[in-house]
Amino acid sequence: MNEEVQTGKPVVFPVLVEKKAPKSGVASIFSKPLSISSFSSFILHPSSFFLLGFLALITVAVLAVAIGSVFIPPVSILKILAVQVLPTGWVDVSSILPADAVVIWQLRMPRVVVAALVGASLGLVGAQMQGLFRNPLASPDITGTSAGGAFGAVVAIAAGLSVRSMFYIPLFSFIGSFATLFFVYAIATRRGRTPVSTLLLAGVAVSALIGALTSLVISMAWVKWEVGQEITFWLMGGLDSRLWSHVLLILPCFLIGALIATIHARELDILLSGEETARSLGVDIETVKRTVLVGAALLTGGAVAVSGVVGFIGLVVPHIVRLLIGPKHRKLLPASALLGAILVIVADLLARTLNHPQEIRLGIVTAVIGAPFFLHLLLKREA
Repeated sequence: MNEEVQTGKPVVFPVLVEKKAPKSGVASIFSKPLSISSFSSFILHPSSFFLLGFLALITVAVLAVAIGSVFIPPVSILKILAVQVLPTGWVDVSSILPADAVVIWQLRMPRVVVAALVGASLGLVGAQMQGLFRNPLASPDITGTSAGGAFGAVVAIAAGLSVRSMFYIPLFSFIGSFATLFFVYAIATRRGRTPVSTLLLAGVAVSALIGALTSLVISMAWVKWEVGQEITFWLMGGLDSRLWSHVLLILPCFLIGALIATIHARELDILLSGEETARSLGVDIETVKRTVLVGAALLTGGAVAVSGVVGFIGLVVPHIVRLLIGPKHRKLLPASALLGAILVIVADLLARTLNHPQEIRLGIVTAVIGAPFFLHLLLKREA
């Protein structure tokens, strides 16, 4: 008599399932889209991260203002900052030389603030792009906005407009960024819908086209050696000679872009589950895409306008933050902005001190720091 008759229970036979060999290399790391479950554990509590992050931001900012051709004590820096904030007479600055006060407030402080805003903008837009495209390789230049901004600035420099006014480069950079975004979006949109994959491929293609046009303008402008040098230096990124006017230029872009990112943090979390799931939960996907992309273009355009092309910050920073505090955008977005600000301040400090009195271009420093670290993350996740 068989076992089923003896026990009265059906016999359950094991089902043999053939296991597929795991993918290797980059495919194993980036074949799956981002999702909330991709990061089941993290290292720091978000409160601890933000506390340590703000302390680190203040520390590196003070050091960046203090270190230079002339070292200025941090106490003097804090006094000068207090004088600008508190009513007159509350802080005694008689022991501070007028020249040091000028160096602190008019030269070094604007540069540090611009560095912080550029880093925060790039970190924030990188986190948005990776969430929107569900792609860990997405970065601020994925829709061509960085390439468009660089092209606009190169045209302004080649035409000699930068000599007339310092605001022509940022203006043309903004125009280039937004024109590129709308062009890419128009190409990718069909019947009122914009597939993410089509948008991604259109951005890559348009970026390549604009890169070729930028090279064409450079080759034509190289007859004037000074103009060609200015264009080359600008494309390498840098924060030399930044003033408070540059802060006022990027600050509105950052505030509006950060507001848009904060408003759509919940929708970005839902989009990590896929567009169909998001649509079933009542998310107006096309509106979210358009709004997030406009905010991202505003952040990228503002950063490119005042710093030139600075790479790897928007790509690497969101990865670090996800490993530390997890992938939920309500915390990921501000944390990416905070860490991006810290990294760009540190990179700019290294750029102007490693080869003093000459400066290394900021884009070179961020690439030297960012590329090996990204490779480390890639190899670590593969292992």
